[in-house]
Order: sequence, then structure tokens, then C-alpha cells
Amino acid sequence: MSSPLSLLPFALAAGRGHINGTPAAALVAAGFTLLQRSVPLVRALAARRSAILLPTSGAYLTALAASDGRGAVLVNPRAASADIGRQLGEANVGAVFTTRALASRLPAGTGPIVLLDDAPQRATVIVRGVETVIELGSHFGLDLEGEVQPGRDEECAIVFTSGANRTPLGAVLTHRNLLANARGTVDAVSLHERDHVLAALPYADLFGFTVTMTAPMLAGARVTTMDPFNTVATLALIENDGVTLMAGVPATYAALAAELEQRSKHLEAPALRVCLCGGAPLSVALQDRWFELTGAELRQGYGLTEAAPVCLFNPPHFPNRRGTLGIPFPGVEVTIRDPDTGAELPAGTEGEICVRGDNVFRGYLRDGAAGLQLRDGWLHTGDRGRERAARTFEFLRRRP
Repeated sequence: MSSPLSLLPFALAAGRGHINGTPAAALVAAGFTLLQRSVPLVRALAARRSAILLPTSGAYLTALAASDGRGAVLVNPRAASADIGRQLGEANVGAVFTTRALASRLPAGTGPIVLLDDAPQRATVIVRGVETVIELGSHFGLDLEGEVQPGRDEECAIVFTSGANRTPLGAVLTHRNLLANARGTVDAVSLHERDHVLAALPYADLFGFTVTMTAPMLAGARVTTMDPFNTVATLALIENDGVTLMAGVPATYAALAAELEQRSKHLEAPALRVCLCGGAPLSVALQDRWFELTGAELRQGYGLTEAAPVCLFNPPHFPNRRGTLGIPFPGVEVTIRDPDTGAELPAGTEGEICVRGDNVFRGYLRDGAAGLQLRDGWLHTGDRGRERAARTFEFLRRRP
């Protein structure tokens, strides 16, 4: 029998990290307590998946644990109600973990609805309009120890992403995929228990999920969430509370840079050691601007949902190669291949970025032919790039 530490929630609890001051072990234990005390939830999840419609918060861990080992659809709170309904139907969702404010986004007839506004102390389960409050605060905490385990090759999360023809498809990520990329993140940025990570990205996006939740929890670090994102509050937290690592998309850093420029001052954050950027192409101009304002390098990476997600990165223990995607992530192989023949191309030649590793997903819920393809173990991203000197890679353009 495989170890419980091969399941993502247990592995995160064992790391002894904290989110907004609450131990990960308590957040995960609350999820298992919820399962033990809610018969309607257990029945609803029989042979069905769950969905998580939550802001970026520690309640995500509670919802993952309460999903009872089934695949959980990570729903973006900014998604249109019609898209949310389509995702729930396509994934055969039996129960949704959300908050009272977001519950109105769900289609009529959804149920049970589990409100986690007060997690890990209590949850409210709504079945056909009837609310039942379940106390979770009397649970016993989890005390997990053991050897590091590879994740199980079983469903853990489903994330809808645009396929090769821009049709949203449900990508299925396993415990193995997510744990492999989270552990790669720990290695790539040398995460440790003294780190303080700022989480300003949605956990429904795997960039935020992996880099600012699962990896810090594995390392025993502290996470502070910022949802909704606010430039003034974010800069205050970075300067006054010892944030050591943050992640964002280019628009995140552009907004923070604009706020600093408006103040006519530089960021005073000596503890800040890693600034990660992904999700969209990053200009060298913004990298230069950020370094001038903060003294911290803005390090670009590359990834995609189907790869859990990070594949390339400019690590902090190497000089930052601005304008490049960096080097292959720990545990990930990256090559440039001919998009027609699949043959590997020499350095300097434009071709298709292809990746291989335990981080690569198992497929889509349906319509796999419309999505990215796996050939001979390689995920063909469709994106164009080329290899440069020192095994660094350059992004050229998105898939046509």
C-alpha cells in the first residue's frame, strides 16, 4: 500500500508550513473532519468529482482534503457564470467548495454547496436550500512523518485551459504531476522554512497554485495571500513584513512599478530575494525597470497548465538572463523540435518547444485531439522558441 504522503494534501500537511498564520496541517485536518461529519458530502462525491471556487486562501487546502481523493476542478473566481456551469457539467461535479460571496455564481441546482468562509473552524453545507453548520475546530491535528514519496498517478486536479484550437479543455493533473513540479520549485528557488511567500495570484491558476501554495507548504514556509490584489497593500507587505519571494504576471509587476514611480521612491525590501514572472511574455524593458526600482532581479519562466505548470526558469543561483525563459526546471527535460517531424533541432534553430517529465499531465477530460499532443513521451506545446547559449531558451511566439 502506498504512503499517505503520496497524496498532495497529506504531503503539504507534512511540510509544516502556514497560510495566513494557520498551519497547513490544521487546514488539511479540517477537510478530513468535514468528510467525517457530513454524510451528504460523502454521498455527493461518490463516483463524482468536486469543484473548488475559492479566493486565494488557506481554505484551498481544506477543500482539497475534503475532496476525498477525487479530482477537484479548480475554478477561476473570475470566470463567467456560464463557463462555470459548463465546467461543472463536463467534469461531473457532485459538490462545490466555495464562499457565500461566490456561491451566487453557481448555476441553479448545484449541490451540495460547501461554504468555507470560516475554515478551518467550521463549514456550512447547503443541500436543497437547507444550511447545516459543521464544527471543524475540534478535530485532531495531523502529525505526519515519513520518507518523501512520489505522488500517486491518480487524479488530483482538473484545470480548464485553452487547447490547440482555443477551445477550453479540462486538463487532468495527478498527484505525481503536482508534487513533482512543486518539489522542483523548492529546489529551483531554494525554498526553506524561513521564507515568507506573497501569494497574489489565483490558486485556480497552476502558477499561483504551485509556486505560491504547494511548494512553500512542502518547504515549511510562511504564505500570506493578497486577494484581491492591491498595489499599495502589496508594497507595504513586502517592505514591512519580510517577504522573501513573490510571483506574478507582467501586469502585476508593471502595476507595482507604476506605484513606486508615482511615489518617486525605490522599494526598501532587503529580505526580498526572488521575484518570479510568468503567464505572459515579459519585456526586457520591464525587467530593467523593476531592477532599477527594487534592486531585485525579475526572473522569467515558462510553463503551461498541461505541465503542472513550470518548465523553464531563470534560477536565483545563476545570473539572470533577461529576455530569456531560462534553463530547464528541475525534473523537466526541454528540447526544440521540428513541429512536423518531431526531430530534435540543434541550438540556434527555431522550432517547437517540447517538454518531458513527471510534471506532464495525463490528458484531457474529453476531446483530446483538440488539445496539446503527447508523442513518444514529449508534450508538444505548439509554442515556438530556440535554444541559446548555456542551455537557455528563448520564446519566439505562441502556437499558431
